[in-house]
Amino acid sequence: MPVSILPQRGVVVLSGADRVHFLQGLVSNDVAQAAPGRAVWSALLTPQGKWLADFFVFATDDALLLDVEREQAPMLVAKLSKFRLRSKVALEDASDRLAVLAGWGEAPMPEGAAPDPRLPEAGWRALVPPGSAPEDPLAYAAHRLSLGLPDGSADMRAEQSVLLEAGFDELHGVSWEKGCYMGQELTARTKYRGLVKRRLVPVAVEGPLPAPGTPVLLAGEEVGEMRSGQGARGMALLRLAALGAPALECGGATLRPETPAWMKLPAQA
Repeated sequence: MPVSILPQRGVVVLSGADRVHFLQGLVSNDVAQAAPGRAVWSALLTPQGKWLADFFVFATDDALLLDVEREQAPMLVAKLSKFRLRSKVALEDASDRLAVLAGWGEAPMPEGAAPDPRLPEAGWRALVPPGSAPEDPLAYAAHRLSLGLPDGSADMRAEQSVLLEAGFDELHGVSWEKGCYMGQELTARTKYRGLVKRRLVPVAVEGPLPAPGTPVLLAGEEVGEMRSGQGARGMALLRLAALGAPALECGGATLRPETPAWMKLPAQA
């Protein structure tokens, strides 16, 4: 059954009376929408609108729980703590006592879980005690690559990546109605002025899987770079003009872009 603890994920806990108001002013999505059975996908940006971390926000009666890349959890606690000032909020890296469980396909959603807010096909996520289920990260990686879903720092670069290049608009990672948050100005300008020139897209890989960062070439011209991958599938950041190419060169492999149905390119907008 397609269910797996995700060992690369950790959990940050925000508690205190001001937790929702505090986080709402810092991140890209409307965290007030998080509730039992409903998670919100959001990101923390630099003041210049560049990606630092993304996470799923779960809500309980007395806390917000952030399902985040495990290696980024200490950084996220430190970054958010700088903005606490007099806010009634406490932050804790709880990755040693909470784990992230993901299910997809025919796996039934257990009590306390929430649908993955990005795509219905993505499945569901839950926060559980460590060791309460098997780990099969390769199966989950194959699943998310088949859908073209980004995976944190495996596909994005801290202080460089722009959310809309990685599908945060179509995948419900940005609220366009909530109030101000850090990095909002560049994010909004990128959308409304049509400034996105590259997209992170899934690719079929023929040949040896290229290492992350390997340049992608079209007719000898560099048009992007490889990001994450597994087996015969991967993710690559490509210029829009290269998405229609039947084949691209990358190291010793051939890449074939496979734009997912959920992705809205300029001609489709």
